[in-house]
Amino acid sequence: MTKTAVLVHGLGNIGKAVIEAVEASPDMECVGVVRSPSSVGTKKNDLRGLADYPGLNALLKAGAKPQVAVICGPSRLVPEDAARYLAAGLNTVDSFDIHDRIPDVLTAMDGQAKAAGRVAVTAAGWDPGTDSVLRALFEAMTPVGVTFTNFGRGRSMGHSVAARAIDGVADAISITIPIGGGRHSRLVYVLAEAGAKQDDIRSRLAADAYFAHDPLEVRFAADAAELASIADNSHGVLMERIGASGFASNQRLSFDMRIDNPALTAQVLVAAARASTRLQAGAYTLIDIPMVALLPGERMTHVARLV
Repeated sequence: MTKTAVLVHGLGNIGKAVIEAVEASPDMECVGVVRSPSSVGTKKNDLRGLADYPGLNALLKAGAKPQVAVICGPSRLVPEDAARYLAAGLNTVDSFDIHDRIPDVLTAMDGQAKAAGRVAVTAAGWDPGTDSVLRALFEAMTPVGVTFTNFGRGRSMGHSVAARAIDGVADAISITIPIGGGRHSRLVYVLAEAGAKQDDIRSRLAADAYFAHDPLEVRFAADAAELASIADNSHGVLMERIGASGFASNQRLSFDMRIDNPALTAQVLVAAARASTRLQAGAYTLIDIPMVALLPGERMTHVARLV
């Protein structure tokens, strides 16, 4: 079996989980990890025996021949990172999660991917991502109605990364709390930098796009040990739709999952990396991709097994 060669960009929680998901996939292999130059050589246990490099050129000079770059850095850096890898001739996969920017990012990536003759899959986590697919399927089943996506309780990776980027924040954990009806509040635990003012941090968090639209509570941890005691990876979602199929009303659909957040995000990214090798040049989200393209093995085997 010819394996798809994967490059992992970034070694945070998602990057580490992607390495593990690739290792567990029979049709894929990881050929190296690209990290910031200052990080290369650190956290060797997280690399699971893989080599790490300060950039793509260094990885290529070492003889690696990646086909897909799985981008595991902050969402705000994804468009720039993806453009660089596409221009270098690699497919890209990412879990970009700034929902209102996805159409613009997808349009830009589509032009870049087609110019390079490559494939980009963006917003390929679980929300946006697999939850997006379920919302689309729910609407196909009940075209008239309303869907509520209720997250948590649990730790949001994207919101935690955004909180850590705020001036005065040394570290942070963001917890999503469902209010109901698709609404949420954010509880952010912050370890402040020495000399930073708590009121300033609160104001900056409240103004950030990740937090500006939801009720927000900020609590300050006394030290790193206290923050570490909060940093559980659990999360989940309850998706509910009440609608009509044809002239029949009161159709009720629901989907519920409780997960390890980085592990599931990584597994979806790996499935999207697989699908990227089966698609024509251009940019896609998960709702654009045939489900069978995400699975290892042959199409007709899955048709016989699942249909």
